[in-house]
Order: sequence, then structure tokens, then C-alpha cells
Amino acid sequence: MNTTVNIAVNTAVSTTPTVNPVLRVPPAAPAAAAAYFRASLAFHADVSDVAAALAAGGDPGFVVLDSRSTEAWDQGHVPGALHLPTALIPEQAERLLDKAVPVVTYCWGPGCNGATRAALALAELGFQVKEMLGGFEYWAREGFPYDTWQGTERRALDPLTAPVDAEDCGC
Repeated sequence: MNTTVNIAVNTAVSTTPTVNPVLRVPPAAPAAAAAYFRASLAFHADVSDVAAALAAGGDPGFVVLDSRSTEAWDQGHVPGALHLPTALIPEQAERLLDKAVPVVTYCWGPGCNGATRAALALAELGFQVKEMLGGFEYWAREGFPYDTWQGTERRALDPLTAPVDAEDCGC
């Protein structure tokens, strides 16, 4: 009898629908999703897109700003980037940057919100700004060249972040 009760309880539990953690909160309506993702693209730039724009030569139409410390800058930075630590933006940005030229900020990587804080500080001063997703970490991991105090360096491409046998990821 005890076995029968256990079976009945287990059967009742197993027929109860489980909630899919992905769909616990349903997706947004398509129009709302489109508005959100369109807005997201207005705030963010991809490492590969920034690299392609800079590699094309000429004026890319934006300035790249490294918002990290001097020590981090010396370890490596995007070639041609301007170095302006976040804490110095309020006092130096208007002297160093042109409000007519969009700014793309970056910091270490996805685990750091320094580029977000830098972008906020610049936006509050009236600059057009985007944040480079992935930061310096993904710049280096995707195999793009970077400058250090010793010269230009380049890491081997990380196959987890970029295609090894193609010019781009196709996205």
C-alpha cells in the first residue's frame, strides 16, 4: 500500500507541467522586440565592425575612446584610439573631442562596465556615443592588432570568438 501511494504521488507530480525557464517570461511582441533591438544598435557597436571601419582607411566618421587607466592603456589599446580615463571625462572631454563626431567607447571587456560609465559621462556632456561590445578583450581575442608601449602586437585568433577560415562571421 505504501508503494501504491508513492506511485500515485509521483504520477501526480510528473503530470504537472514544468515551466520552461526560457519562456517563463514570454517573448515581447514582434513590434516591441524590433523597437528594442533597433534602439540597442543605436547604443552599441561590434568589435568587428569597428575594426572593419578603421581598416577601410580614411576617416571612419567616429573616434574610438579607451576609458581605462594608463596602466591598462600601456598593456594594449586599439590603434588610433584616444586615451581618456572615465574619471577625467568631465574635465577634459570638451577640450579633446568634437561634439559633431560620434565617439565609440571601450574598456576591458564584457565583465567591465567602464565603457558604459564613459559613454554615460560623454552623453551627459552632449556627445553622440556608442559602446563597443566586447571591449579590448574581444578586440584582442578576435585577432585584431593592438598597440602597446613596446609597439604593435597581435594575438592568435580565438576560434570561440571569430571564424578561423572566413573573413567575417556572416552576422
